[in-house]
Amino acid sequence: MVTYTKRDIVRTVADKMDVPLNQAEPWVDNVIDSLRDKMMAADPTCRIELRNFGVFEVKETKAKPKARNPKTNEVIYVPAHRKTHFKPSKKLKKFLKKPLSEVKEED
Repeated sequence: MVTYTKRDIVRTVADKMDVPLNQAEPWVDNVIDSLRDKMMAADPTCRIELRNFGVFEVKETKAKPKARNPKTNEVIYVPAHRKTHFKPSKKLKKFLKKPLSEVKEED
């Protein structure tokens, strides 16, 4: 499995915009910071839609009064909280559903 870091994203943006890395890095940082700030400011939910990429959502979860710790079998209470969810766009979903043999042939 390949792991991409923020630095890899900065390199890609710099190559596409034909600018040096040190100029592209603040752009990527600001976009990531803005997404994080919007999600953290969710009161209590929010939806960030990026066309042809997908939708980020902050959703509320219900409290679970009778959850079970699988290690100890102890019954515990889990309070209501928020979680993130990503739903890919139709374009991305269509690409990801292609059989791997087709994807490797295109490369």
